Amino acid sequence: MNPIETLAAELRALPPSCGPVRLVGVDGHAGSGKSTFAARLAAALGGAPVVHLDDLATHDAYFGWPERLRAQVLEPLSAGRDAAYEVYDWRRREFTGTRPVPAAPVVIVEGVGAGRRALRPVLARLLWLEVPPEVSWARGLRRDGPELAGFWADWTRGERRHFAADPSRPFADSLILLGKSGYEVRPGPAGTAGNRFLVTGSEQSETDR
Repeated sequence: MNPIETLAAELRALPPSCGPVRLVGVDGHAGSGKSTFAARLAAALGGAPVVHLDDLATHDAYFGWPERLRAQVLEPLSAGRDAAYEVYDWRRREFTGTRPVPAAPVVIVEGVGAGRRALRPVLARLLWLEVPPEVSWARGLRRDGPELAGFWADWTRGERRHFAADPSRPFADSLILLGKSGYEVRPGPAGTAGNRFLVTGSEQSETDR
């Protein structure tokens, strides 16, 4: 069993946290690589559903999604039902279409604020991408290009305010570090994670917001 499969096995063995579902949060600064990590973890879990919080956020309220998440995702999953949530189109500035979330044994919620106070009670495990904010934000800006520099300036101000008022990292069960040869998983500040191990592979990208 390779290291990421070991992590997946740990998550499968956790007690359900949201109805029959083990809800796993993947949090970190914008640009830290949450989407890439969540995709690899989902694959190791046999195709676990992934809820992208960027799909629930809007230009008007970057962090105003808890009620939408509760009503569209958490309530159905807690009742053992499949869920579906509306997806925000960042170019058209409106919600367009929906994305299904089956009530699978493990469901991943990834995005800035996935470990916030409103969500922690239903998380089975919280993972934090341990990348400094300045590095993460520079990566995101480099990815999106100079035409979105104004957006990133506004976003980083909002993110600083959010984490100052409602931090996630102190409650993380595991810290995920990115290295040249893969991901290193270490016990987090919450102190509940197991031994550190290395998730090997070089398929890391700068595609996460």
